[in-house]
Amino acid sequence: MEHHSFLYVNFIPGLNKLPDQVGNAILVFLILFIVFLVGYRKLKKKGDDVIPDKHFNALNFMELMVEASIMLVEENMGKVGRTLLYFLGPLILFILFNNLSGLVPGFEPSTSNLNTTLAMALAVFFLYQIYGFKVHGIKYVKHFMGPILWLAPLMTPIEIIGHLARPLTLSLRLFGNMMGDHILLGIVLLLIPLIVPIPVMFLGIFVSIVQTLVFVLLAIAYFSQAMEEGEL
Repeated sequence: MEHHSFLYVNFIPGLNKLPDQVGNAILVFLILFIVFLVGYRKLKKKGDDVIPDKHFNALNFMELMVEASIMLVEENMGKVGRTLLYFLGPLILFILFNNLSGLVPGFEPSTSNLNTTLAMALAVFFLYQIYGFKVHGIKYVKHFMGPILWLAPLMTPIEIIGHLARPLTLSLRLFGNMMGDHILLGIVLLLIPLIVPIPVMFLGIFVSIVQTLVFVLLAIAYFSQAMEEGEL
């Protein structure tokens, strides 16, 4: 589908040759990278100084995002969650700020495109399967056989279908909610461009945060189930 709306990526060499959702994802990443780089430079200058800055800046933002990500993962997975922060941390930031970018004129949230959400869901799916085999070895296949061995012929197809459905439900849930929120905001801004859209934008912020939590918490649940000892 051809887009005629104003988008920043259409004016950036290199990004304007990519699909809109890919260009927007890269642009959001570059903005976050710059903010975190500035925050890291400030952190290096502070050294061992533990006194927080008086004003909110890039360093405060970086620390807030990192601490929130660690807290979210550890509260739901325990200490083992730290081993997955290399994946879950960037996933949280990617989804959250791509969701929020849809509230800024000139951005089209990548998470409102099914290609993007499906790619993330497949990454979660394959990685938690890898961790399942890494933790349990070949015994991981017992996850697909059910609690009673003689029920395995019945339970195995059901379990396999259930696991294969996870990327689909993960991707469609995030895509549908963000696409709906993006369309609603666009319609309201088009019909009533002043004052009234403000509550809708607050609703958009709320939806963006909630959908990030839903996606990540489900991903954490899948990793936890794959890595748990349980009946294995």
